[in-house]
Amino acid sequence: MPVPPSPPLLPPGFRFGMATSAYQIEGAADLDGKGPSIWDTFTARPGTVRHGEDARTAIDHYHRYEEDVTHIAEAGVHDYRFSLSWPRVMPDGGAVNPRGLDFYDRLVDRLLQAGVRPVPTLYHWDLPQALEDAGGWMNRATAHAFARYATAAAERLGDRVHDWITMNEMNVHTLYGYALTDHAPARGLGLAALPAAHHQLLAHGLAVQALRAHGAARTGVANQHFPVSPAGDDAADTEAAALFSDLTNWTFSDPILRGDYPSELIRSATGTAEPRLTEDLELISAPLDFYGVNYYEPTVIEAPREGKDYRGVMEVDIPEGLPFSPVPVAGAERTDFGWAIVPSALTGILRELRDRYPALPPAVVTENGASFHDAAPDARGRVADPRRIAYLDGHLRAVADAVAAGVDVRGYYVWSAFDNFEWAAGYDERFGLVHVDRATLRRTRKDSWYWYRDVIAAQPPAPATAPDRPQTTGGVAGGPGAPS
Repeated sequence: MPVPPSPPLLPPGFRFGMATSAYQIEGAADLDGKGPSIWDTFTARPGTVRHGEDARTAIDHYHRYEEDVTHIAEAGVHDYRFSLSWPRVMPDGGAVNPRGLDFYDRLVDRLLQAGVRPVPTLYHWDLPQALEDAGGWMNRATAHAFARYATAAAERLGDRVHDWITMNEMNVHTLYGYALTDHAPARGLGLAALPAAHHQLLAHGLAVQALRAHGAARTGVANQHFPVSPAGDDAADTEAAALFSDLTNWTFSDPILRGDYPSELIRSATGTAEPRLTEDLELISAPLDFYGVNYYEPTVIEAPREGKDYRGVMEVDIPEGLPFSPVPVAGAERTDFGWAIVPSALTGILRELRDRYPALPPAVVTENGASFHDAAPDARGRVADPRRIAYLDGHLRAVADAVAAGVDVRGYYVWSAFDNFEWAAGYDERFGLVHVDRATLRRTRKDSWYWYRDVIAAQPPAPATAPDRPQTTGGVAGGPGAPS
């Protein structure tokens, strides 16, 4: 994947950022009053995470956040998307832990001091274990607990934080953690997990209400989206692909952007009866200020063929007996995590969202990135990662293509700022622009960090009247990829 010599250009005022999540980087698993999350419980079980690894220390961002903010800010990014740890703020899901909020106070102040806009996500999968013990997302009460958590966060941080994301990738959390057993809390409920989807959507709606009541300027959500296509022209494949897309894409965006579920089958499977369901959907579909799109790869689906082995196509295996099965994306290069590299599919899903939702708010690509098994820094302290640079270049050009096609895309955040704990895959997978040594936790900027800095610096200047655009710190001299 050769990188063209000229950087991709986006419209003036376009916002570049980096993204992380609390559980994957913070560590400090039980420090300063933090309670256990479902991921602490999950990783403590033998056989759940590659190599038996956990995130008790992660990359120790809790103690190294000042250094980490320097790496973020000196790349010239405008926004930093991170998440709050619900069990750090509310250890048992109820009472507020002031020491937990103190950490986010310090982080927000450091970001603003560095000229970076904080964009916190309230929920990135680390549910307090106490709430899981009471039913987790299968329990409607969890949505109301989330609203109280959103209120506590906004009351403490809302004087400085104006942009909020409520939930992250409800589809992945529901599929991997509630329908299957590959992620926490490993319920294995199959299609009976759909009430967990509805209660997360309800939590989103309640949180939007709470955040706006406490002065939030802009609220949004981060949904993972990917184009789904049938493997062939067979009607069974077409029907299988449509059902899979309904379950994994539109179940989590139609209620927000259309006010209903994509089918009566899914609507009834939420387990919420009328008139409460209609009332919930009215709340869930309150207009947003922006819509976050996480994109990694497309999916190709066929109706299962008898005797065919479908294992290993996706990160997790879809159980047998369902009316759809994923098949490899033909001809696609793959990341070291095995994910298909198809930048044009990012353009495709952004256009599909625009066409499906006439009232789509301005979009932000809130996650996009790739895991490559980068080597350790060489003798000169360089981490060469040309495949990541090519990947990001291709996907930024795909965003530019979507903008040229009339999609209102306002920003792009790389996943991730740092190598971190990749959930059930442990630490083998490296998504970061900054390399983290597992033994010493030393940070080293990769070539992709310098490339991203230079791309940002090459963009057309923002209009003088651009709202809330922080003054960035600019680049740093020298280093791999730096201009000579």
